Amino acid sequence: MSELLAAVVHDSGEEELERSLRPRDLSDFVGQERVKEQLSIALEAAKARGEALDHVLLAGPPGLGKTSLAQIVRNELGVGIRQVAGPALERKGDIAAILTSLEPNDVLFVDEIHRLNRAAEEILYPALEDFRLDIIVGQGPAARTLTLDLPPFTLIGATTRTGLLTTPLRDRFGLTFRLDLYTPVELAAIVRRSASILGVEVAEDAAELVARRSRGTPRIANRILRRVRDVAEVRHQGIVTTAIAEESLTLLEVDGAGLERFDRELLRCVVEKFAGGPVGLSTLAVALGEESETIEDVYEPFLLQLGFLQRTPRGRMVTDLGRAHLGAIPDSSRLF
Repeated sequence: MSELLAAVVHDSGEEELERSLRPRDLSDFVGQERVKEQLSIALEAAKARGEALDHVLLAGPPGLGKTSLAQIVRNELGVGIRQVAGPALERKGDIAAILTSLEPNDVLFVDEIHRLNRAAEEILYPALEDFRLDIIVGQGPAARTLTLDLPPFTLIGATTRTGLLTTPLRDRFGLTFRLDLYTPVELAAIVRRSASILGVEVAEDAAELVARRSRGTPRIANRILRRVRDVAEVRHQGIVTTAIAEESLTLLEVDGAGLERFDRELLRCVVEKFAGGPVGLSTLAVALGEESETIEDVYEPFLLQLGFLQRTPRGRMVTDLGRAHLGAIPDSSRLF
């Protein structure tokens, strides 16, 4: 029991630390300049008119700042926020209870909105367009519709898989933003900002090294920084130098391209078990003992960006770059 309690406290501490590193306003948010510019204009216009912001859809791989942007919208507008995960809204009553509790111009943030239950999604349609909630009371011939007026609100939906959103739901978002992977320069700035918040002294070269190994993702950069800090405090004097950062990254099994052990196992599996591909996603998932969605949403985007992996109509293939990274000899007979 004590071990379970310790694990819960540790997870709670990690979540609280993660929240403390989140930017509070758009000026603190590093990167995504196009998104910030458009969102800033929309926010200023909504505040000037005293209206709720248009509904916002944020799409992109995990860890790029979708939740942070939702919190920033709330802070910029000075309103309340209700946050819920899409899969948690299983019944119409769940979404109805949340909608009726909102105050004027509040933000409702639904994470993984593509996993929203269809029954809950349908009750959202009139709420999003007309700020109206239609509730059916009774059954059979005696059934009647009770209509409740809702205060104007802003739905912010976050998704890692835009293609799974239904067309009626997607069309009800007035603002749609796609978040891209970050550059090493942007990530280095994030590492320096996070280090300042954590009270960690990080050498310039060390910050850049962590940034280059962070897969273009701020969440991973902050996670690596926290582990580097641990190594610096336990084994050294607390100051993060380039040598300490290298030592920490070796301990974490993060290589020069930013690949972790599972990334290399994925590439090696395709090369060694399936002759470099093509291999179907479901087959690859079974071979690796991992969920197809996790491979597609978490691991593949960065491998595709590096050019180590290729998606084809017949399945996944490891490229010559991927083979070279593993130290394998390219097989020219499979190039065509």
